[in-house]
Amino acid sequence: MNHIRNRRIGVWIFFLIASISARAELVTFQKAASGSPVKIICFGDSVTGLYYHTGGRRTYTDLLGDALRRAIPNAKVEMRNAGSSGHTTVNALGRIERDVIAHKPELVTVMFGLNDMVRVPLDAYRANLVMIVEKCRAAGAEVVLCTPNAITDNTARPTKKLLEYCAAVRSVAAEFKVPLCDAYSDFDALRKRDYLKWRLLMSDDIHPNLAGHQFIAERIASVIAAKPVDLENLVVPSPAIPRTIALRKSKKPIQVLAMPPFDKWIVAPLAQGEASPKPKVISWDVVGKTLPQIEQDASGRVRKLKPNLVIIAVPRSAAAKSVEEFIHAHTWIANWSLSFGRQEWDCVIVHPSVADPEGVDPEKDDLIRKLAIAADLALIDRKPGDQSSAEELFTNWLRAELGIGHRGRSPSQ
Repeated sequence: MNHIRNRRIGVWIFFLIASISARAELVTFQKAASGSPVKIICFGDSVTGLYYHTGGRRTYTDLLGDALRRAIPNAKVEMRNAGSSGHTTVNALGRIERDVIAHKPELVTVMFGLNDMVRVPLDAYRANLVMIVEKCRAAGAEVVLCTPNAITDNTARPTKKLLEYCAAVRSVAAEFKVPLCDAYSDFDALRKRDYLKWRLLMSDDIHPNLAGHQFIAERIASVIAAKPVDLENLVVPSPAIPRTIALRKSKKPIQVLAMPPFDKWIVAPLAQGEASPKPKVISWDVVGKTLPQIEQDASGRVRKLKPNLVIIAVPRSAAAKSVEEFIHAHTWIANWSLSFGRQEWDCVIVHPSVADPEGVDPEKDDLIRKLAIAADLALIDRKPGDQSSAEELFTNWLRAELGIGHRGRSPSQ
């Protein structure tokens, strides 16, 4: 036990020394602390960019801004996301003038590598990182280099190879005295300490979900602010269904894809009000299907349909062979229910406790709640002791979102 404690102390001392060094180098921190406006650009691939992995509304770029405002009193931070799916450091150099330097940032965070490791030789990757650092510095911007996050070992991206690319990032940071956020080491340390907790930060084998992006944001903020930074628990933005609300206010048709029994109950609230058109509701039949079958169905159904609102209500009866299969299927049912990039339609998850309050499964019920938050999707849930019917819970939630008031008994009664 002593050697474990000593190792942790050693890691903390190393981090503290590195953080103090980073703080001394970062004029950006000093400007932010003085209350001067600061622009930060996060430059990277799909892990940085805005995609379905995080729910399509925000990423670690946004959360980093929140973390810095929390850590640095009076900070006036403007964040800009310059992440693009599939990009390597070669692509980065091709667009750095347009996407980064033209915006005159004070600080640029750089996180590439997961695509480089399959398309760019290691020496070229390292040289490209050096060029990115030099171009940013020549334009007057400071740089924080980030190693890629830890991933699930696979044939295309073996961990052994990823470690070589992470080592290249660290060597560039050390040689050119660039502050380093070692995301790989932070993710990997968590994975070794608590595999399930790490797994719940990942949307798939490669990409972190929004909870994973919060993890990244806190660590980059800790490097910039030279002290540990923790954000509060994630809260889904409100309103949860802004596009549906806008369509209803403009009296435009609304197309809904909903799992039963909520496909039957959604019509009345959406149609309530003068001249509100009756929504078109498509029933998503999941009765009798396993979780992998529902996941497979989602992959070919939702994006092709492009509905205005999706109601995911996976029944308790949908079986999985393992906890991993349970997590994977629920994650991908949500992933496939969203557009690829920025969120283009609304999506809501209904917890199984709403339709089936008696079949309590504490472990799985808790996992669904965590996965919904990690996907940045609203969750309709049943509070302990709530005796409302499933229809009351669902329609009261929906009417509250739409601003049309409740009918029947409210969940608090």
